[in-house]
Amino acid sequence: MVVEGAELLSVALDAGAPIESLYVAPEGRSNPTVIEVMERAFTRGARVFDLAPGVMERIADTVSPQPLLAVVGFAPAGLEDVKDASMVLVCVDVRDPGNVGTMIRTADAAGVDAVVCCDGTVDPTNPKSVRASAGSLFHVPVVIGGEAGTVVRALQGWGFTTVGTVVRGGVDYTAFDWSRRVAMVFGNEASGLGGAVADGLEVGVSVPMAGRAESLNVSVSAAVLCFEALRQRRDGGAGRSNAAGEAVPRSTMPGMDVAPTAHPDGTGTSSR
Repeated sequence: MVVEGAELLSVALDAGAPIESLYVAPEGRSNPTVIEVMERAFTRGARVFDLAPGVMERIADTVSPQPLLAVVGFAPAGLEDVKDASMVLVCVDVRDPGNVGTMIRTADAAGVDAVVCCDGTVDPTNPKSVRASAGSLFHVPVVIGGEAGTVVRALQGWGFTTVGTVVRGGVDYTAFDWSRRVAMVFGNEASGLGGAVADGLEVGVSVPMAGRAESLNVSVSAAVLCFEALRQRRDGGAGRSNAAGEAVPRSTMPGMDVAPTAHPDGTGTSSR
């Protein structure tokens, strides 16, 4: 995949990613940070190519590109690699590369063990996704591909509780017990989770909203849930449950006093 800029390349080097080649614009040769990273990559066996003036602007996909591009090897994880994980984030038909990169970055920050990008989700090695991940793509195992329903069923078979988001009618996300083994499943930015996938999930959670916004951006929804899970795990499990072990809603928001086992129905999800 293509990595742009000295900072991202430095993260890749720190993570031990194989660097195949570097392409340096003329102004990069006078940049101490670029030179330092370039020398680190060179000592690791990377080839270094100097570009003529104006070439970087034609090959990079940004308006004002960094003076350094690198081709970096990337080996995605397999779905079997996550079977013993504690918490997994699953992207279903998430099309915006910025959202996918941000979700990978969020997963890294919140201690999520892996991210699964099902069929229909944008390639996480897309240059925009790589930039949005801010280097987290090199820290978190990422699975690329797999039919969404097959992925969900596999995770359930391995003991994960599969959780989706619904705008209303779900368990308050703070009342759900995130200390269990969980797979958070997020859908398309515009249409949310399709009915077939949503119906196969075990729990639907909702994020109370005080304003008039219809829903949250999918990467924001992921951040809210991931960090609630981190908070509970850090505090030893803060979700409430009843005698049957089911989560108990505790929100004071209108419409949130609902059955704790509500399932996502695929309509109007909050992961947009």
